Amino acid sequence: QVQLVESGGGLVQAGGSLRLDCAASGGTFSSYVLGWFRQAPGKEREFVGGISRSGDRTSYADSVKGRFTISRDNAKNTVYLQMNSLKPEDTAVYYCAVKMYGSSPYVYPTNVAYWGQGTQVSVSS
Repeated sequence: QVQLVESGGGLVQAGGSLRLDCAASGGTFSSYVLGWFRQAPGKEREFVGGISRSGDRTSYADSVKGRFTISRDNAKNTVYLQMNSLKPEDTAVYYCAVKMYGSSPYVYPTNVAYWGQGTQVSVSS
């Protein structure tokens, strides 16, 4: 069983930055493809970005490309989401996830083995 714990959410003004951390326990962290998702009120959970097992490949949703960066530290069992130039439309609960099958850094929400509990990000205009 893998447990994921996100941290780093909060309230920030538009144009600001936040970094989300997701610490994992259980299993073999370096063997997992990891993803970040978000869910705004009344909307479906959507893919934000993903990272390969070694961290050499990443994938991003078009809405965050160029503003968000995913990285991982396999020695610390932690994946990060650096969010810059935040916009009010980035407001959502952010979740990290372990991909179930496949090595591509793109993660479909139906192909997730484990979810974190989520952390709220709110961006004011």
